[in-house]
Amino acid sequence: MATMLESVWERNCIDMSAIVFVSGSNTSAAVALIFFQFFLGSSPQLTIFLSFLISSFFMEKSEVKLIGKWSSPYVMRVKIALNIKSLQYDNFEETLNPKSDFLLQSNPVFGKVPVLLHHDKPICESLIIVEYIDETWSTAPSILPSDPYDRAIARFWGAYIDDKWFPSMKTILTVESEEERKPYFEMMEEVVWRMEDTFGKCSKGKPFFGGDRIGFLDIAFGSFLGWLSVIEHRCERKLLVEAKAPSLVKWAERFAADPAVKGLIPETDKLVQISKALQIKWRAAIGKK
Repeated sequence: MATMLESVWERNCIDMSAIVFVSGSNTSAAVALIFFQFFLGSSPQLTIFLSFLISSFFMEKSEVKLIGKWSSPYVMRVKIALNIKSLQYDNFEETLNPKSDFLLQSNPVFGKVPVLLHHDKPICESLIIVEYIDETWSTAPSILPSDPYDRAIARFWGAYIDDKWFPSMKTILTVESEEERKPYFEMMEEVVWRMEDTFGKCSKGKPFFGGDRIGFLDIAFGSFLGWLSVIEHRCERKLLVEAKAPSLVKWAERFAADPAVKGLIPETDKLVQISKALQIKWRAAIGKK
C-alpha cells in the first residue's frame, strides 16, 4: 500500500512539474499537455517526453517578436517598455542594407524599425508600440500616467521630442559648415531648456518624468541619450550641462542606471562609427535632390 501511494505521489509530482515547465513557455502548451495525458494516460517517461515536445513546439511560435536595430533609439524605446513589463520576446536584428523581406512584409508602408509583432500582428511606430505594450499588458508597473490630463501632457512632449530632437541631430551630422549647424544646435538647446522645465512639472520632485519609476516621457526622451553623446563627441560641444539643466543631468544618470535600461544604451564609440556611415548616406541623399 505504501509503495503504491509513493508511486502515485511520484507520478503526480512529475506531472505537475511538467505542467509548470511548459506553462512557463506558454499557457496553451500546458493545456495541450493535460489534454494528451488525459487521452494517452500518464507515465513518468511519457510525461517528460510530451512536456519537452509540446514546449519546443510552442516556444518556436513566440507570442511577441521585435524587428529592430541595436543602434536605433526608437527600437530602444520598445525594448525598455518590454523590460518594464518583464516580457519575453524574440529579437530579430535588422541589417537595413538591404532591408529584410520580414521587415518589408511587416511594415510595408514605411519599411522602418521598430516593428512589434504580437501573435504575428504587426504594430509600427515606437511611441505607438510603447502605448500598445502598456495597454495590452496592463498590470503594474504602468508606463503612461493614470490621470487623463497627465497622459495627454506626456504624449504632447513625446511628439515634441520626435518633431524637434532627432531631426536636429540628423541635420547637424548631415550639413558640413558650422554656420549651417548653428540653428540646429540652437533648437537642441531650446529642447534641453524646455525639457528641464517639463521635468520639474511632471516629476513633482520624484526621480523620473513618470514619478517614482520610468514612464512614457522618460522612454521618449531618454532613448536619445546615446546619440546625444555622439553629437557632443563629434562636434566637441556639450549640450546637457549641469549649469543649464541640473535636473536633467541627474535624471540622465538615473535613467541609464535603471534595470529596465541598463545595457541598452549603445557604447558611444560604436555609435560614432555608425554615425559616420549614416553621414555619408544622408549627404548623398541631399546631393540627389
